[in-house]
This record gives sequence, structure tokens and C-alpha cells, in this order.
Amino acid sequence: MSKLISAALLASGAAIALKKLKVNPFKLSYPVDTVYDNGVALTPPMGWSSWNTFRNRINEDLIYETGKALKDSGLADCGYVYLNIDDCWQSSMRDSAGKLQSDFVSFPNGIKNLCERVNALGLKLGIYSSNGTLTCEELPASLGNEALDADTFAEWGIEYFKYDFCHNVPIPSRAPKIEKITVSRIGSSEDNVYLASDAVLSGDAKLVTESALTTGMYIDGLSSNGGSCEFNNIIADEDGEYILTFCVFKKSNSNKYLEIIVNDTDCYNTVFPPSKGFTPEGRHQVIIKLKKGINTLKLYNPIASRQDSTAIQYTNMGNELRRATKEYAEKNNCPEKPIVYSICEWGKNFPWRWGRKAGNLWRTTPDIRPSWASVVGIYEFNVLLYRYAGVGSWNDPDMLEVGNGSLSYEENKSHFTLWCMMAAPLILGNDIRKFIKADGTVDDENPAYKIVSNKELIAVDQDSLGVQCRRIRTNGAEDILLKPLENDEFAVCFFNKASSPSRMEVSFSEIISKPFIATESSEEYICRDLWSGKEKTFSNKIEASVPAHGIRIFRVRVK
Repeated sequence: MSKLISAALLASGAAIALKKLKVNPFKLSYPVDTVYDNGVALTPPMGWSSWNTFRNRINEDLIYETGKALKDSGLADCGYVYLNIDDCWQSSMRDSAGKLQSDFVSFPNGIKNLCERVNALGLKLGIYSSNGTLTCEELPASLGNEALDADTFAEWGIEYFKYDFCHNVPIPSRAPKIEKITVSRIGSSEDNVYLASDAVLSGDAKLVTESALTTGMYIDGLSSNGGSCEFNNIIADEDGEYILTFCVFKKSNSNKYLEIIVNDTDCYNTVFPPSKGFTPEGRHQVIIKLKKGINTLKLYNPIASRQDSTAIQYTNMGNELRRATKEYAEKNNCPEKPIVYSICEWGKNFPWRWGRKAGNLWRTTPDIRPSWASVVGIYEFNVLLYRYAGVGSWNDPDMLEVGNGSLSYEENKSHFTLWCMMAAPLILGNDIRKFIKADGTVDDENPAYKIVSNKELIAVDQDSLGVQCRRIRTNGAEDILLKPLENDEFAVCFFNKASSPSRMEVSFSEIISKPFIATESSEEYICRDLWSGKEKTFSNKIEASVPAHGIRIFRVRVK
């Protein structure tokens, strides 16, 4: 199984990780430049997460009870089907095979058992890890173990995966200095030698003379996406696996990174450890697959920024998830259970720019809090990113805080409505067990329940067009949002951020003039208030009184 690249770069425990990477470079299991597509999350995913309310105070009974509440309350029928366990589910120890395992006390029966019980409720279980050396709560994470952990999640039956960004260590931007490469069949002592002077150089790549080396020169200038070199005459006697050995000029006390593109399709990645030994020449080996005849190898380091590093690391994990679920299904002759892949790197490295190739959804902001300032602040940023969202790929402004903290009823309505207008994932974060009364019936008068179970609002979020709303007008305190919907309908939302009520309006001529609205002009429009359920016909404009910190949202169709 492949080993993750950045495990070599541990800030703590670095020696252990480097030992792994000296002998275990890894291969990515995807062609170059593919777009992420696993057939799930075609509409924004809906469910519940343990973090906002329970933090580290979780156990398998609480998770199952929450799943049962999702089902018994009717929320599962509304679309909330993912039951996601956040941080603190895992033991501080991996097992003897290096696999993640659940906490022995709080999850004594294991995650696979819990997953089967959750599936029996008609729900799907989600799990959590971090793209770092540890999770945010300092428990085992997945950087360096992507393939192994993906296989474990597939075996357990996981169908949602949140991948955090705590304790991340970036990929090095430096590349090794290559004197020559050799290629040999596994088990053979014979090899073909290709000198630095045999390579075709581009960009900043150059040949440097060094008398201390056997061949007298090496290739430099491959760092920071500055240059590349290509060997176009790699000979293989037959299809199969070969040992690619890099002979490098040492003289470096930092990690180096290199990508190897074989025949313009397969991508291999490896980290070279610091190398300042007694001799000037070092060796580093990678197992690659070649086809019979002539092959090409392109060598370069694409890491010019932290954004490049982050994108590659998250893409690696996503593709391991796709590989693992497919292989598990084939091996066990069972239907594949694709895993919704939630990228949670807090928007630090512009994930909306690369997220569509890496996963199903990506966090655009820091963590949400149950306060009006937090909700509005996140909205203000996420609403600008409409062009990046689409079917199967969603901007994620973080989980819902409806029912938590100091938010008022109007603020909670605004929070939920804005998330629906932005085609955001709807992941509940409150204790939904409170939606079930002592007698087992649903507390449908619970304010939070009334909000999150509004099927007409959910339909706006889950609309098949998959289009995020656009803010067509604002004066700072008052926003007008517009979202195209299927069947040539559209949603209009008046959002009042101010602390006093306001009267808001917009003309239909302004709305119909927007190029992203397919609705034809009409003399009359039927406007349905999605909170009151009342319908009213408007002619020239739509207008409404909007409470402080409140919203009014209408679904509009031609009469």
C-alpha cells in the first residue's frame, strides 16, 4: 500500500516518519489532472456532526441515540442522513498493523459494528481525521497513512469523511540534485543507467559540474515548480514493476520532494530525507510501473507555495478514498459505498480554487460559533464564492449552529435560510435528541426543530441545478440574494443585518435581466413565502417587511 508523502516531515516524531519514507515512497493511484468524481454529494450533503455540541464528550451510545433521533424525528426523511463522528473517536494507539482503532472505552464495540447499527436505521456513518501528524485533539491522524486509513474506512463501511488541517506539515518545495538514474527489474542485479546529460531540460533546470561526483555533473533547478527534466529513452523488457534509483548529490540538510510522471499518465511522489553523509553521492529508490519498450519519465517539483502543498495532500487523500471503496467492493463482491469527502482546511489555502479536483466540499472559512457575528461574518465571505460551487462540489461555510448558543429565533431562521440560499451542506450541530419528548413523540413546537425541518427551505438548498445564490444588491446593512431553481423558478431572499426592521423590495425587471435567471418576463408572478407558506401575486416588484437580523424568502414562478 502507498505511504503518504508528508509523514516524512513531522514536526514531532520526525525520526520515525523519516525512517518510513526512506524505504516507502508512494504511488498515487490516479492519472494526472483528473477531476474528482465519486458519484455522491450531487446535492449538498445533509446530516449531523458531533463536534459543535459535544466536542470530546462522545461515545458510541450517544452517536447511536442521535442516529435514532434523526430517524424518529423525521429529519432523516427530510434528507439528514449522514451521522458524522468528529474528533476524539479514536484510540491514541494504532493497532499492531498500524491501523486506526476506536477508543477502547468510549467505542468498545468498534466503528464497523456501530456503522452496521447506524446503517440499519437507514443512515450513513461519517468519520473524522486530520491532514496532519495529529488531529486537532492530538490523536492519531492520517498524514503518512492515507492509503491505510482509506482502506480501513472502506472496510468499516464509512460514507462521509471530514479531513481537518491541524498539525499539517507542508511538502518541501526543494528538489534533489540528480546525478543519474538507474532502472532495473525487481529481483535483478542488472540495471540501465541514464546520466544527467541524457535528460531534456526545461525551465530553470540546468546541468551543474561537480568534480566530487562519479559522472562529474548533476541536474539542478527543479525546485519550486521552476523547471523539469525528462528522460525519453527508458527501456523496459516487459510490462511490470521496476526499481527506479536516484543517484543524488547530497550536501543538503533539508527534505526534498519530487514527482515522477511516467508516460504522461501515472504520477509517483517521493520525499528525499536530509543528506549530508561522508560521501557526496546518495541513493533513493522508488518502485514504478513501466510498459514494454520505450518509456518517458518526467521529474519535477510542483510545490511553489503552501497552497500547492495543501492541494496535493488533500487530493492524495481523496483519491485514496476512491481507490479504497472501489477495491473493497471488488474484493468482497458487494456494492461500492462511495465516501463523501469533506475538505476542512479552513479556507487558508484557497480551496475553492482546487477543491473541485480534490473532493466533494471544502471549508471556506474558520470554524463557526453560535453567535450572530460569526454567522454574518462567514456569510459575508462565502456568498462571494458562488462561481466555484456546483453539482458534486460545494462551498462549505461550516456546520449549522441552529439551536446552539445565544442565537435568537429570527437569527436562527436567517442562518438556516442563508445556508440554503448558498447551496451549503446542511450539517446539524445541536443535540437533536431534544427533539424527542419523554413519551417518544416529536416535539414539533421546538423552535430549532421547526427551522431545520422546513422542507421548502431544504428544497431550495437541494435544488438539482446546484447553483449558489448571488448577492445582486447591498447597502451594507441590507442584502438581496437571488438563486435560480429548477423548472425556471427562482428564490429571492431579503436579508436585514441591521438591528431594526426594514422595508425591502426589488423589481422583477431587475431580476429577469440577470443572465443566470432563465425565467421569462411576465405580467404577474406568484411568490410563495417559504416561512409562512402563504402565496401572493406580485406584478412589478416584490417587497416585504424584514425584521431585525431577519430574512424573508420567496420562491417565485410565473403565473
